[in-house]
Amino acid sequence: MLKLTDQHSNKMKTSQNTILITGGSAGIGFELAKSLSSKNNHVIIIGRNKQRLEKAAAQLQNVTAVTADISNADNVEALVAKLTTEFPALNIVINNAGAANLNNLLTDTNTFEKAAEEMLTNYLSVIRLNEKLLPALKKQTEAAIVNVSSVVAFAPSTRLATYGATKAALHAYTRALRLVLAETSVKVFELMPPLVDTEFSAEIGGKNGIPASQVADEFLVSLEANNYEIRVANTEDFYRLYLSNPDEALRVINLPRN
Repeated sequence: MLKLTDQHSNKMKTSQNTILITGGSAGIGFELAKSLSSKNNHVIIIGRNKQRLEKAAAQLQNVTAVTADISNADNVEALVAKLTTEFPALNIVINNAGAANLNNLLTDTNTFEKAAEEMLTNYLSVIRLNEKLLPALKKQTEAAIVNVSSVVAFAPSTRLATYGATKAALHAYTRALRLVLAETSVKVFELMPPLVDTEFSAEIGGKNGIPASQVADEFLVSLEANNYEIRVANTEDFYRLYLSNPDEALRVINLPRN
């Protein structure tokens, strides 16, 4: 029986790649771009806000900024055409763009609208972009898809229930995709951070989280080691708790935060 750790025996190279990062202008995406560009990779960062994106790119070397909304079908078509034409060496795709909304399932009246935005951005858009880029990725000698999910893929926070559902869906899809591509040149990784101190997480107590640079550092080590499920920092401990006692994991993830 195939073991995930045996899927590809060769270590993934961490330099001389052409790498696409969605949501690359801030937070985890920016720190990933910073780390990867410093290791002699050409990095393409994607974002919806052109000014913010170009400001981020100006702080880095070996980086190209492309304005695009990965939740917009026309934008994705244009992006894929540009990548195919201008960046034929593209061999790593990091699906990092995300949307999250605090939501009270008991009292809020716009849960559906919030959930629809999250599901499109965090899950369905990832499937669409991967599907459209897979033909090109499979032609590369070595390639990878990295889906950024979350610790809440294992147990939901009530304040982020619909967001957690999108990450659980992404986790399931990533595991299946990894098996499907096991005999190809495309490796499939999942990056699973805990709470991270970013602008994105500010309203849910992000100041109590780990720095985004730590996520990038642990990612690089795991990428080279072919560690396909990258449970960053205390995500590993939470995962083990979830396996041993799911009810306790659910209680812990919902403890009050300052």
